[in-house]
Amino acid sequence: MKRTISYGRQTIDEDDIAAVTRVLGSGMLTQGPAAQELEDAITAHTGARYAVVCANGTAALHLACMAAGLGSKDSAITSPITFLATSNAALYVGARPVFADIDPETFNIDPSELEKKIEDTHRVKAIIPVHFAGLPCGMERIYGMARKKGLIVIEDACHALGASWKEKDGPWRAVGSSTHSDMTVFSFHPVKSITTGEGGAVTTNDRTLYERLKLLRSHGVTKDGGKFMTGNAPPWHYEMHELGYNYRLSDIQCALGISQMKKIERFIERRTRIAELYTSILSRYPFIKLPVVSSGFRSAYHLYPVRIAFDEIGVCKAEWFEMMKKIGVNLQVHYIPVHLQPYYRKQFGYRAGDFPVAERFYETEVSLPIYPLLTDEEVGAVTSAILSTLAHASTLSAKAARRQKEKRAICF
Repeated sequence: MKRTISYGRQTIDEDDIAAVTRVLGSGMLTQGPAAQELEDAITAHTGARYAVVCANGTAALHLACMAAGLGSKDSAITSPITFLATSNAALYVGARPVFADIDPETFNIDPSELEKKIEDTHRVKAIIPVHFAGLPCGMERIYGMARKKGLIVIEDACHALGASWKEKDGPWRAVGSSTHSDMTVFSFHPVKSITTGEGGAVTTNDRTLYERLKLLRSHGVTKDGGKFMTGNAPPWHYEMHELGYNYRLSDIQCALGISQMKKIERFIERRTRIAELYTSILSRYPFIKLPVVSSGFRSAYHLYPVRIAFDEIGVCKAEWFEMMKKIGVNLQVHYIPVHLQPYYRKQFGYRAGDFPVAERFYETEVSLPIYPLLTDEEVGAVTSAILSTLAHASTLSAKAARRQKEKRAICF
């Protein structure tokens, strides 16, 4: 293999570099016009009325939870198969994170389990569904549940910029349109659909939420004279109306994001092509279960998660991972179920067995390399490496098992 292949990486070209360079020479490195331009590009793509860009995806989740009014007496339900930031954002505002198990086919939150949790959980105020790997959740059903109970819905779409889904008897909707949620959150980390280095955004169709998100993003401070509580304010006046944070995104980062947004369709097309290649090669092997995208959904393919029957073929997942790493393929696992983290066990009493579908998924899941710069030849090299190393590891395991059996026979 000519170079090490990672599970994900950024795609940066000369246009991106030129865009950043122009800002560096503009005299406005932050709090200039680039944030609004990036927000306009996001609303144009998603169809949402408003977008607020911020420091990163975690900040976006935090802002959304604050804007939603989540607090110490509230619970928020989400998936255990997600990055820690999803549930941590609820903790940041004092709310209790509660998990509902995942669907074994989509790997997204199971609507039936979610419905049970809504009924069984004390003081639920919000649902935070996660569009895992870039595949949209069934938002119509989830939003319907939420409306019946008066709950807030915050879509964690950090994997899913560029994904879409079709309404029942209706049009296709871009993830981020927030047509079936109150807010949608994105991440612009280097391995995501587009990158700003670090960065994030929240989209919404609610003007009140939009204004609050903007206020909280910048220390809770307003410079809008129409909102001042002080009369006859001097021209330099500003007022702090809430306890906010410095979650702004610099013009340097926004310039990169603006350039990247122009290529979002091309990026998603390439990710889809890579996913199709993996599927065409690996679908003939029954011990590898591939991700499924049902009719009416289009994935952004942030990840290509496969499940390998390690137990059935007698292979140790950790040892196989190291074998792949040695030949230049760095895989990843997404994710260790959040409820199994020591902090969550200690604070909330979660334990192994609480969410069996998520736990089994973790035991078998592997994320294969997928990013726009990955070539067809490299996809072929990755699949060949997977099959050859699994076969080798299985053979070694079988030999070790036979030796152990022979040793026991001699002993007894």
